[in-house]
Amino acid sequence: MMVKICGITNQEDALAAVEAGASAIGFNFYRESPRYISHTGAAMIAKKLPASVWKVGVFVNESPGTIAKIVMEAGLDVAQLHGTSHVRGMRVWRAVPSNVELQGKVPDVEAFLIDTPSNEMLGGTGKTWNWSQAPRHTNKIIIAGGLDADNVRLAIEQAQPWGVDACSRIEKAPGLKDHEKMRKFIHASLTSH
Repeated sequence: MMVKICGITNQEDALAAVEAGASAIGFNFYRESPRYISHTGAAMIAKKLPASVWKVGVFVNESPGTIAKIVMEAGLDVAQLHGTSHVRGMRVWRAVPSNVELQGKVPDVEAFLIDTPSNEMLGGTGKTWNWSQAPRHTNKIIIAGGLDADNVRLAIEQAQPWGVDACSRIEKAPGLKDHEKMRKFIHASLTSH
């Protein structure tokens, strides 16, 4: 199970996530997010992480040139694209709300991150959705939206995803992780199969 901890804004949280067994760390480059981090801040954190942990950049309505520049400067492995963002020539995880129906496999997209639909926020809502409705006939699936140690096992059973992604439910404040909640979430994710 690929386990991503998203909305990392500091070294301490990143290292705690890695120590607990996270497969990927997410950096949010959307300026309006309470979890926003600059590409220089992300680069400083990414440099201290093991090569085996994927560094994922979260981009919202961003141009291909800006995405490519940040990916290179911050030393990222994956571009997670929201809204109108698009880029080629790198690993892409495309975020889509759970109420959008996916039709078959999409080239140039390694995985779809399925999240709770919201008119106010693009992710980080802390709200769940009906995981049994996750698509099964498409690219790899990552589920997000209101996941924590209490519900991730059920979510994995119902959605059968390639990966899980948590953010707001494992925080003590936006952008600051609760290390105990994070550890419990990662442990529950990895022991669910």
